[in-house]
Amino acid sequence: MKLTRRTILAAAGAAVLVAQPMMAFAQELPGNVRLVIGSKSTGGDTYQNSAIVAEALGEHLGINIKVDAVGATEAFKALKRDKRGSTLMIFHDQSYLGNLYGRRGYDDPFANYTFGPTVAINPGNAYLVPADSPYQSMEDILDAAKAGTRVRVAIQPGGVSEIGFSAMKNAARVRAPGSEENLVAVNTGSQSDKNQAMWDDLADVINGSIQANEQFTQLPADDAKAMRFVWVTARAETLQQAPAKGMGNTTLDQLLKYASPATSVTLDGEKDFTFDKEFFFLYNPDMDPAIAKQIDTALTEVFSKGEIQERQKGAFFIPNFLPSDEALSHLGAKRDTYRNVIAEISGN
Repeated sequence: MKLTRRTILAAAGAAVLVAQPMMAFAQELPGNVRLVIGSKSTGGDTYQNSAIVAEALGEHLGINIKVDAVGATEAFKALKRDKRGSTLMIFHDQSYLGNLYGRRGYDDPFANYTFGPTVAINPGNAYLVPADSPYQSMEDILDAAKAGTRVRVAIQPGGVSEIGFSAMKNAARVRAPGSEENLVAVNTGSQSDKNQAMWDDLADVINGSIQANEQFTQLPADDAKAMRFVWVTARAETLQQAPAKGMGNTTLDQLLKYASPATSVTLDGEKDFTFDKEFFFLYNPDMDPAIAKQIDTALTEVFSKGEIQERQKGAFFIPNFLPSDEALSHLGAKRDTYRNVIAEISGN
């Protein structure tokens, strides 16, 4: 065949058409991404944290990322259906704690999904007592259990709310074997349910958070709704990264008095138990690794600018970006520690 300019251009065009599908094989995030979260609340910490990350990541990549508060069960289902990268998930430690506690709807995320980067910590997980409680500290609560007094603790079973209760029982067991039986769970639902259990005198201690319950610690002591913090589970190193003004009218220095080492809930007689509530991405296991790499790269660049950290701290979150590989190792180690705690108090 005689080669002319027309045949050369036609051949080149055909080569481009053939090459295009191969180039598209290395996928990237689509222009519209659904970010499902393991909460149904649009006013809670999971939504608030996810919205900050979604906005920063979307702006950086020039795409639209919409946060969809569908709850854990529906979020996992949606993620399982979509391997294209158009559905991503952000959740926290509940994703694996729910599995460790045997909660329905919680598959082992380490076996069934791919972990993406961590993005933040909520250092606010806490335990509180009524303002007029005879218990002034966790030491008093554990001593009461040792003396045979039944102490009722309101929690939402199967995850972040329960892990601190498990740690209390474990600490009681370490200090005085058998006394852990005197720490009794009052299983409730949302934070408002736990608060109400305290106000109805159905619980002596409740799980709460700095963000949700600090307002009640500022009430006059004779107010029926007044509370006091007795324990903040976060590591001191985590809390120390929060603004010095703390939250509401409670300063950071005051909050540190409720965290380890000032407040000790022992893990094994030597080290204290601590728990940082961390938020991270989860992906469909069959999603193209190129998309995961794109997110890691983009978030590395976003966090290097420093603006997202200011937004997170303004909402009392602690910035905590770890790329996917580091996040997987870190979260796996956390899972193993808490699995051991749960096993110790269950006798498994």
